[in-house]
Amino acid sequence: MAKDQPKFRRYTYDGPVVEFERCVADHWKATTYAPSEGKARSNMAHTYKVSNNKPLNAKVVLPGKIIIEEE
Repeated sequence: MAKDQPKFRRYTYDGPVVEFERCVADHWKATTYAPSEGKARSNMAHTYKVSNNKPLNAKVVLPGKIIIEEE
């Protein structure tokens, strides 16, 4: 792997989902591979929108903690 390419890590989320400032799920689980926690959070929010037939411009927030899996 080239030095300038980011290292992808596995991130997991198990927590609430907030849509337009209202909690819509108390306990949602997801995993993704991403180069950073911010990108992982974005990927998981997108996955939630797609899997729950929400518009892609819906404001979905994952306020819980994201865990970085050990390698």
